[in-house]
Amino acid sequence: MRVLNDNIQFPDISEADFDGLLAIGGDLSTERLLLAYSSGIFPWFSEGDPILWYSPAPRFVLYPKELKVSKSMKQLFRKKAFSVTVNRNFKDVILNCAKAKRKDQPGTWITDTMVAAYLELHRIGVAISAEVWQDEELVGGLYGVDLKNGVFCGESMFAKVNNASKYGFIEFVQQSNYKLIDSQVHTNHLESLGAKHISRKAYLDYLKA
Repeated sequence: MRVLNDNIQFPDISEADFDGLLAIGGDLSTERLLLAYSSGIFPWFSEGDPILWYSPAPRFVLYPKELKVSKSMKQLFRKKAFSVTVNRNFKDVILNCAKAKRKDQPGTWITDTMVAAYLELHRIGVAISAEVWQDEELVGGLYGVDLKNGVFCGESMFAKVNNASKYGFIEFVQQSNYKLIDSQVHTNHLESLGAKHISRKAYLDYLKA
């Protein structure tokens, strides 16, 4: 596993281990993050740990045309149970994602350093949020990175009430022009919405295309 230095570069992703771990160290500068995402790499580490960079194989993605909307979710949309906005409150979305309790995770990987880095990506128009509202209260949301090539790299989502994040995700996907939603690694939540595994090579080919 390569240890990164001040040079803004990554090893070839073929060097990633079985879990997708490719490199350690470096920083979360805008330049490095943009290079990482465009190369199929993303940071994922816990508070107090060094920065870890991953490129998993296989890759878990959603093709928007294959989005699955259950009958119960369709009923919520007919009732207009929530309203969804884009980039209305990125900071509150990422902070809520950082605070969200997740099964089998004692803490959060969205550290203060991560928050600062993605706020900067948002400032330059690369990091995007979707907010879910109920009676003018923020009850859910998601954020990720727009690669500007038809690919959206989803990072995290949160919900304070049942189905809020799922509702927001479905609305965001349906109203966007993305051709591929990168979910990075498997979750049951996204599998239920139609996400599936593809090979790392297929994902990288998509980025290049």
